[in-house]
Amino acid sequence: MDDQTTGGLKPCTLAAQALGAGEPMTRSLVPPVHVSTTYIRDADNGYRSGYVYGRTDNVSTQQAEAVIAALEGAEEAILFGSGMAAATSVFLALDKPTHIIASQVMYWGFRSWLSEIARYGHTISFVETSDLDAVQRAIRLGETGLIWIETPSNPLWTITDIAAIAEIAHASDALLCVDSTVATPVFTQPLALGADIVMHSASKYLNGHSDVIAGALATAGRTKLWDRINVVRGRHGAILGPFEAWLLMRGMRTLHIRVKTQSAAASILAHRLSEHPAIERVLYPGLNSHPGHDVAMRQMKDGFGAMLSLQFKAGEAAAIAAAGNVRLWKRATSLGGVESLIEHRSSIEGAGSPCPSDLLRLSVGLEDIDDLYADLLRALSHAG
Repeated sequence: MDDQTTGGLKPCTLAAQALGAGEPMTRSLVPPVHVSTTYIRDADNGYRSGYVYGRTDNVSTQQAEAVIAALEGAEEAILFGSGMAAATSVFLALDKPTHIIASQVMYWGFRSWLSEIARYGHTISFVETSDLDAVQRAIRLGETGLIWIETPSNPLWTITDIAAIAEIAHASDALLCVDSTVATPVFTQPLALGADIVMHSASKYLNGHSDVIAGALATAGRTKLWDRINVVRGRHGAILGPFEAWLLMRGMRTLHIRVKTQSAAASILAHRLSEHPAIERVLYPGLNSHPGHDVAMRQMKDGFGAMLSLQFKAGEAAAIAAAGNVRLWKRATSLGGVESLIEHRSSIEGAGSPCPSDLLRLSVGLEDIDDLYADLLRALSHAG
């Protein structure tokens, strides 16, 4: 989406005003929720309104899609009923057996799905995508058609160089898809760095209130794969409902202020906790000690995200004990909401997970930073 389309306005302005979405008949500032499942034909049997059936045609959904496209600098964005629906639709839309390269560390639910992708005729290589040489070695000329990276990757917050991977992919006639859920378009715009498609679990930061399950894809340009993704979404019924789309757009209006505030708090916590005697290692891209810090400095503007992980010197039992003794932090899965969450990830992921057993994942919310830190210090006193 170019400056002519957006009027050259800053992304935070576009999000806050939702591209000026409203309701022209009543001139209401807030748009209504469009819930109709079907639309009336014209007398000549046409559909001049452009709307035919609610599974694929809905104003509320399209308004939210337009905001995401503007934030990502995309030609088009489409919404799905979940992040998993968005991610899997890319692979279900591949038109022939394809070799896929994917990040070794990523959201566990999607990694588990990818590990069984052979049932669809594809092959997959899980690679540490922060290692450019490893990615290059994994390329199979004439076979590799798609590279999928998550950066920062959940829950180790590994940083992959998007621009460099885009060069490797395109030199091999492969497409690059980036899960940018944690970075958000506030900090990173993968399409501007050479990616072909960017994906978000919109349940997280885009919505920001832990009350919507949604997923999004945005594309740098219309391709045959993109057209097939649209078909998959429609035929599989993976569309997002209108009320959820309305809630999502409401959440995106405060995206920039939320994410920048949360990121600043996460950075403070990361630096403070890195000095704690019970902590072996703090994983956060904003720390100079993080292996991907230099790359993050290049591709993450204005912040490093609001996710960090802690590894405990005394191991798994200490990590679980610390999580069990928080009062303010909430022991819950997910991330990106206004409430701060803490979780022992390997317990959730189970056997085969690359997540260390001594690790706690923290999603920093909007509470006072000193309150959050004091609660963690209290909990760490039980960590042994």
